Amino acid sequence: MTAETVLYILVSGVVLGSLYALMAVGLALVWTTLGIFNFAHGMFITLGAYFAWTVADGNGLGWGLAAGIAFSVAALAALGCLAEAVLVRPFLKRDNLVLVAVITTLAAATFLENATLLSRGGRSKQLAPLAEGNISMFGIGLSAHEAAIVVIAPLILYSVWLFLQRTRTGSALRAIAQNQEAALLAGIPVARLYALSFALAASLAGLVGIFLGGIKFMSPSMGTDPMVKALVVVIFGGIASISGPIRAAYVIGLLEAVCIYSIGIYWTQAALFVVMIAVLMIRPTGLFGGQRA
Repeated sequence: MTAETVLYILVSGVVLGSLYALMAVGLALVWTTLGIFNFAHGMFITLGAYFAWTVADGNGLGWGLAAGIAFSVAALAALGCLAEAVLVRPFLKRDNLVLVAVITTLAAATFLENATLLSRGGRSKQLAPLAEGNISMFGIGLSAHEAAIVVIAPLILYSVWLFLQRTRTGSALRAIAQNQEAALLAGIPVARLYALSFALAASLAGLVGIFLGGIKFMSPSMGTDPMVKALVVVIFGGIASISGPIRAAYVIGLLEAVCIYSIGIYWTQAALFVVMIAVLMIRPTGLFGGQRA
């Protein structure tokens, strides 16, 4: 393996890891606050791309990519609040909340996928890239769009970390993650913060959809594979924290890049699941699992 090949694998791994980190943080945020997996997360990724395309593309409103991104993020935040109010809040008092949430979010994902197919059709579409052209990074050719992802994704993740660590609302979210009953006794508006966690997770998923929409063709089912990868990352890194999945995302991204080069893309998915199972057999809380954050 030449030095150029190693650099190519590293750069590809960082690009994949950046996307996976954004995908996984939304799932982890909902899990730490509500204790459930949101299986509609993949459709939030899809809708993020489609909302942006509708506003930005000439076949839609044609207002440009910046307007499309702004509209998509805002629309996904509103949709996240609506999803929490309809799919989760009515069942919060039930003992089998986790199972009910699986059913309701899966049903919502199916409904939204078919609604997207009916309204936008099955014909593939593509968003304009964040930046045009190609650049050279460490001597390796890379599209400007992928380079923008490598720069922007960590900034977004750092902003989320600052929000959770340095603001009163973020501290309240972390308090709910640690002990919901104590948070209620302290006067924290738990119900409102549940909605906020869904809104933030949906907005992050929408950004992932926008990034993916500039790389590959969009389809109503485009969020399915990223959703599976996000689940792998969250479980691999530890579902009881935010930082664990971020670190795990870059590990998984680099591992996937190595597997694609060495065994091919066909077997890579299976290899990732084997690694995840092996890690969980040794560390059931995940590679970076620990106390709730």
